[in-house]
Formats: sequence, C-alpha cells, structure tokens
Amino acid sequence: MAWSGGKDSVMALYRVLAKGIHEVGGLLSTFTRDYDRVTMHGVRRSLIRLQAKCLGYPLYEVFIPAKCNMETYDRIMTEAMVKLKSRGVRGVVFGDIFLEDVRRYREKNLSKIGMKSIFPLWGRDTKRLLEEFIELGFKAVVVCVNSKVLGSEFVGRQLNREFLENLPNGVDPCGEHGEYHTFVYDGPIFAHKVGFKIGEMVFRDGFYYVDLIPT
Repeated sequence: MAWSGGKDSVMALYRVLAKGIHEVGGLLSTFTRDYDRVTMHGVRRSLIRLQAKCLGYPLYEVFIPAKCNMETYDRIMTEAMVKLKSRGVRGVVFGDIFLEDVRRYREKNLSKIGMKSIFPLWGRDTKRLLEEFIELGFKAVVVCVNSKVLGSEFVGRQLNREFLENLPNGVDPCGEHGEYHTFVYDGPIFAHKVGFKIGEMVFRDGFYYVDLIPT
C-alpha cells in the first residue's frame, strides 16, 4: 500500500481487504528526511508508525530530501520498489481517484520493474466516496490545507459532514487536486484508536499545517 496515512489510503486499503483479491504485505510511506514527517501531509513519522501498528501492518519507510527534484525522487522510489520486489511484493495499491496523469506516471514507473499498479478507488464519485468514509465510521482530522483554496479555519477540523458541507464551490470533496490532506486515527479496520493531541498551526510555502502530537 502506498501510504500517506490519509483518508484515500485508508479507503483504498479498506476496499482491497473487502474484495480479498490481494494480500497486503505492508504500508509504504515517504518521509521528508529533514523534517521526519510525511511528505506533503506534514504528519510526524512516529504517528504513522502508531497508525500502522493499530492497523496491524509493517511500515516500510522511504526517505527523500527536502529539496527533492523528480530525478532524485524517481531514483529513490525505484530503489525502494526493487528492494520490495525482491521480498515478494508484486504490486502497489494507490488511493488515486481520477487524475489520469498521476495514474500514468505510477503505471509507467512500476511497469519498468515488472510491478503492477492497483487503483481500487478509481472512477468513484468523490462526494459519495467521502460520505461513505464517514458512514463507515472512519475518523480523521484535516492536517494540511492549500491556502489558495481554503482558509486556516479548515485545518485541524474533523473530517465529517459539516466539513463537507462547508467546502467552497470548486473544491473537490476528497481534495483530489491537493486542496487538503488528512490523518485517519480510527475506524472499522483499526484495532484501536491512534492517540494524539492537536499542536500548533504553521504556515509554510502556501499551506497551513497543524501538528499532531502522539499521546
């Protein structure tokens, strides 16, 4: 599982488990080495480790530098995939929903080393998908928002129906264009809730982040 710790990763895992077609060998997360946090989402690595433990899967950690160009990123990820393939992994599950260019990029890179790309959420209506996430009983907090489309009042909020109803027109309900990112801390596939408390909010490079501190 390509793993950010957010709602799309969790829903992709939920779908894979429900279908029972693939055996999940573990979760793979990319961390920015300089900050020791999930790339883009800004969630602490220690919290992702707790999340993986609550889900009952090993966590494979890949580290990239803060100023990482695509050539460096591709090299690091290819090395990680080759290593996983040598351990018996044959494909990677992604939580992408409708971005064609992102899907083609993933498929192209994995096919080069003989691995499959799996997209269990592909083509789903994003509003309905978020409603299903909420109805199933998953719990998540918004950890990052793009200031170009959402104000600071959206970060740190629970991902619930009120949040969905408050989204401005033009913002994808699942944030598929990068409007917001989340951390899932509880739900039907969790052995127990991930404990954390809300820390400070910061503004960096056009994004509002809220720190989640493990408890």
